[in-house]
Amino acid sequence: MSRQLRATKFRALSLDDPFFDSLKAGYKGFEFWFKSKADEDLYVIDDGSRLSGMIYLKHETGAVSDIDPPLPSRRWLKIGTLKIDGKGTKLGERVLKKIFDRALDEDRDGIYVTVFELHSELIRLFERYGFKRYGVKKTDDGTELVLARTLDGLFGDVVSDYPLFRTWGCKSWLLAVYPEFHSRLLPDSILKNEPRDIVQDVSHTNTIHKVYIGGVPLTRMRRGDLVIIYRTTDGAGPAFYRSVATSLCVIEETKRKKDFEDRESFIKYTSPHSVFSKDELRDKYDSQDRLYVARMTYNSAFNTRITRGRLLEEIGISEHPRWDLRELTRDQARAILEMGKVSARLVVD
Repeated sequence: MSRQLRATKFRALSLDDPFFDSLKAGYKGFEFWFKSKADEDLYVIDDGSRLSGMIYLKHETGAVSDIDPPLPSRRWLKIGTLKIDGKGTKLGERVLKKIFDRALDEDRDGIYVTVFELHSELIRLFERYGFKRYGVKKTDDGTELVLARTLDGLFGDVVSDYPLFRTWGCKSWLLAVYPEFHSRLLPDSILKNEPRDIVQDVSHTNTIHKVYIGGVPLTRMRRGDLVIIYRTTDGAGPAFYRSVATSLCVIEETKRKKDFEDRESFIKYTSPHSVFSKDELRDKYDSQDRLYVARMTYNSAFNTRITRGRLLEEIGISEHPRWDLRELTRDQARAILEMGKVSARLVVD
């Protein structure tokens, strides 16, 4: 069974679980602290029988004075406790996506975490997504690094900026995805009749990076370009009503088949973030000469899905050329983001 990220209460967990042994050994008073949080919420990662991660988040408002130098006065989301077992970056991505979702949903200005320097892999993960070494925190358990990330400005890099983005200085595109792949690739964007809060949707397939594979010339797009995902009709009714724009991604890079040395390099690049199995990827590589790949960050699901009819009539997108990969004007892209009720905090223009 795959590992899932889910919400629970401290009291639903057992301190006798071997997962907590290193936390009990590394932090004095951990057991007392843990029991004191009995009715509070946290996230865990498990496979139905074994814990492999826990994430506890809390609000702090004002200056944070127990570190050196103090963090300035803001609405902070503190990552109070974080432990992830296992290798690989996808699990870390799931956790960070959830942390960013919570921070934005709860109107936090920044996020910070304290971590011992020996946890170098975890530190690299945070730094990849824009966290900076701010200072140190001295406790009875030793000196921890303080890593902080504000949510009100850009660094000028697609990954470090995630989930924030800009609409100027880049192109915008409408990219079609067939229904059978859409929800597997973008689980936050599952279609429902009513607008919903994406933060409450916990999915084990939720990762920051996505790989789209197709036969259209994706190399027209460049790093930093905006991609509005357009889910084509499911056949249950006219495309005018059933095809919908659902989400916003940002391009990291695009490749052609000939950019890969061989089939195995193609599979190694695409499989971690693709909806296709390795066998399916093998078949695509062997059978398709026109093969393009786009790697993207998945920045936001729309809170309101926008039908093809509205895109035609209200946004003013013409019916031709085809919408498989269609360039948009900046005004059209901004109007779609507004109509989709994408959080204004994500757009840093």
